Amino acid sequence: TSDKYMLVNVWATWCGPCIVELPELIKIQRMYGNRNFSLVTISADAFKNKPQVLAFLKEKHAAVQNYIYNGSDKYKLIDAVDKNWSGALPYTMFIAPGGEVLYAYQGAIDPLQVKKLIISKLGRYYADDSR
Repeated sequence: TSDKYMLVNVWATWCGPCIVELPELIKIQRMYGNRNFSLVTISADAFKNKPQVLAFLKEKHAAVQNYIYNGSDKYKLIDAVDKNWSGALPYTMFIAPGGEVLYAYQGAIDPLQVKKLIISKLGRYYADDSR
């Protein structure tokens, strides 16, 4: 578990909707990344395709925490992420500190809906107390 709110997205380079929504996810990370929030992406690509995955993320300027699933059994990935998930991509979850899943969605997200959900938890305004 994390002490931050986390948006977790499972995607793949061969998934059209995943590729379309990734820039929106990156925007969300840029908007809220300085707050109690983190975007984590998990690539479901075959581990042998790691160079292509990394090249794709670099091309998209995706400076996010990304993991590449290195197992061969996709059902183990599904069980590890969410037992209620069918395995179709993309799959996105919004998780509270402590691990409670607040939102789980299969398919491309509605960025506005996700931003509203994040704001409902983080608050609309942000004050940086470190200065």
